[in-house]
Amino acid sequence: MPDIHLERAHELGLAEARKIAFKWAEQVETKFDMECTYEEGKAQDHVSFKRSGVDGTLVVTKDSFVLDAKLGFLLGAFKDKIESEITKNLDALLRKKPAAKKKA
Repeated sequence: MPDIHLERAHELGLAEARKIAFKWAEQVETKFDMECTYEEGKAQDHVSFKRSGVDGTLVVTKDSFVLDAKLGFLLGAFKDKIESEITKNLDALLRKKPAAKKKA
C-alpha cells in the first residue's frame, strides 16, 4: 500500500492532462531532484518518479490524475509535509486555465 495516494478528477481530456503532467514532472525534477520517466499511451500515460527515499507513479487519463508514492524510512517522518507539497503543486497546475485559442 502506498504511503501517499492522491486522486484528482478533471475535464481536460488526455491531451491537456498530458501537458500538465509534463509540467508537473519538470517541477519535481527541478524542485525535488526526482528522476522522472514519462511513458505515453493511447488511453493513459504513466510518470514514474524516484530519488533516494521516494518511489512512485502518476497515472494520467482523460479525466483523472492518480498519484501513488512509497516513502523510505527517513522520509516517512515527513509524510504530511511531502504530501502537502505534492498536493499544492498538482492542484496549482490544474487550476491554471489553458491559453485561449486565437480565431483565424
